[in-house]
Amino acid sequence: MSPVPALSPADAEKLANLKSAVSSLTQISDNEKSGFLNLVTRYLSGEAQHVEWSKIQTPTDDVVVPYDKLAPLSEDPAETKKLLDKLVVLKLNGGLGTTMGCTGPKSVIEVRNGLTFLDLIVKQIEALNTKYGCTVPLLLMNSFNTHDDTAKIVEKYSNSNIEIHTFNQSQYPRMVIEDFAPLPCKGNAGKDGWNPPGHGDVFPSLMNSGKLDALLSKGKEYVFVANSDNLGAVVDLKILNHLIQNKNEYCMEVTPKTLADVKGGTLISYDGKVQLLEIAQVPDQHVNEFKSIEKFKIFNTNNLWVNLNAVKRLVEADALKMEIIPNPKEVDGIKVLQLETAAGAAIRFFDQAIGANVPRSRFLPVKASSDLLLVQSDLYTLTNDGYVIRNPARANPSNPSIELGPEFKKVASFLSRFKSIPSIIELDSLKVTGDVYFGAGITLKGNVTVNAKSGVKLEIPDGAVIANKDVNGPEDI
Repeated sequence: MSPVPALSPADAEKLANLKSAVSSLTQISDNEKSGFLNLVTRYLSGEAQHVEWSKIQTPTDDVVVPYDKLAPLSEDPAETKKLLDKLVVLKLNGGLGTTMGCTGPKSVIEVRNGLTFLDLIVKQIEALNTKYGCTVPLLLMNSFNTHDDTAKIVEKYSNSNIEIHTFNQSQYPRMVIEDFAPLPCKGNAGKDGWNPPGHGDVFPSLMNSGKLDALLSKGKEYVFVANSDNLGAVVDLKILNHLIQNKNEYCMEVTPKTLADVKGGTLISYDGKVQLLEIAQVPDQHVNEFKSIEKFKIFNTNNLWVNLNAVKRLVEADALKMEIIPNPKEVDGIKVLQLETAAGAAIRFFDQAIGANVPRSRFLPVKASSDLLLVQSDLYTLTNDGYVIRNPARANPSNPSIELGPEFKKVASFLSRFKSIPSIIELDSLKVTGDVYFGAGITLKGNVTVNAKSGVKLEIPDGAVIANKDVNGPEDI
C-alpha cells in the first residue's frame, strides 16, 4: 500500500470546515465523529485501490478451500459442544424492507408458513443450543433505521433458550456534494440527513458497543456474520472446526458463479495475499473478463467467519482500511454523498485468511418477490428447526429463473395475486407481465411466459397445468 498522499489545499480546507461542522453534531458519539472524519480523509486523499490487472492470480485450493477438503468433524457430541461454545452468530439487520413494499426491518418479512427471517434464525440457534447444551448467542447489528422496531420485535423471543443482543452500527452524516457540508447542518434534521456506512462498519461497531469485550470475556472466539435475508446462511460446524484447527482468522464463503451472479465480488490472490475484487475496482477494459465465468469462477456470498481476538487487535490498531465505496444519492433535490465500506473487503488484513468454496445451498437470499416465490413453493421445504431445504425431487441443480412484473413487486401485492403458490419443481423459467392473477393448485413446467394485454386482467384458473407455453389470454391455457 502506498503512503496516503497529502491533501490539496482545497481539500484540506473542505476537511477543516467539515471537522468544525461535525464537532457541533450532538446526535452522534465521539467515536462516530472520528470514524466518519477518518473515512472522509481517506476518501479525499484518493487512496483508491487501483488493481494492477497483470498481478491478479487465481487462488489455489490452499487459499480457497473446496468444501469437501475441509478438516473432518468429530462424531463426539462433547467435541461439537466445545466448538459451539466458541461461536457467536451475528446477522446484519440494518436494512429496511422498502424495496419489497414493507415498512420496518427487512428481517420481519414473512418468508414461509407465517414465519419471518428472524423467526427462522432464532429457531435454528434454539435447536443447536437444545441439542448440544450450548449457549450460542445471536447478535443483531441494527442501523438507526431498524433499531427501535427491532428492540420491540425481539421481546417476543424472551422465553427462548437463546441470548439475543442488539447493537447499532455507526450513524454518519451525509455530505452535500457542492460544498462538503454535513446535510444535518443544512437544516435536514430527520433520518434523511444520515446514513449507516455499510457493513464494513461491523468491526468497529462491535468494539465501540462493548459487545466485543463482553463476548471475549465469555470465551467466545469466532463470529459468523451473514445477511439476515440469506436463508442459506446457517451455522456450519465443518467450517468453524476447520478455522479453529488451522488458526485461520477470517474465512469468506464463496460459491460457483452462475450467469445471475456475474456482478458479485470474487476472491483473488494479489501480492501474496487473498483479497476481494469488486466490479467497481475493475478497469473498464477488463469488466467483461471480470464477468466471465471462465476466469473468475466464484463469488462472495457475504457469509463471513471472523476471529474475535483478531477483530479487537485490528480495530485497536486502526488497521482495517477497506476500500471506500462512494454512494451518491439525492435527498429533497440536494445531491449528497455517503461513504461506505464492505465487511468482505477486510479479508486482506487478517492472518491466514481463506475462502471456503461452499455449495450453492448456502446462498439463498431473498431480495425480491421473485425470490419469495421460490422459497414459498414446493421447491423448498421448511424443517421444524427452521431450516429451508431444497426439494431433492428437482433434478436440475440450478433454480428456475423468475421475472415478475412491477405489479408483483410489493409483498402484499405479490401475495394477493396467488391463491396458492404454483408447483415449480419442473419449471425452467417464468416471466410474468401485466395484471395477472394465479388460482390455486397450478403447475408450471419448462419455459412459461404469461403476458396480460394492457388494461386486461388475466386470471389463470385453479388446477391449470402450463408447460412450455406463452400465455397471452385465457384461450392459451
